[in-house]
Amino acid sequence: MPRVVVDVMLKPEILDPQGQAVANALPRLGVTDVSSVRIGRRIEIEFSGPADLDRAREIADKLLANPVIEDYSIRLAETTESHP
Repeated sequence: MPRVVVDVMLKPEILDPQGQAVANALPRLGVTDVSSVRIGRRIEIEFSGPADLDRAREIADKLLANPVIEDYSIRLAETTESHP
């Protein structure tokens, strides 16, 4: 099935407490070369017909992202499957 991926991130000027918590925890894991972490979300939309980027953009605008504090990007999902 055709899939569109929507990645939603807080705008750079918006404080990201989750990302900050992860960045602060990294030194306890021995990771000292990371200066910043930002947390976002990935949404996958499967279409029953051809992937419709315009429709996905409309969905993101109206439902998935808050345009006041978030930016988003849209792309076609890669067809390769990944397994853990």
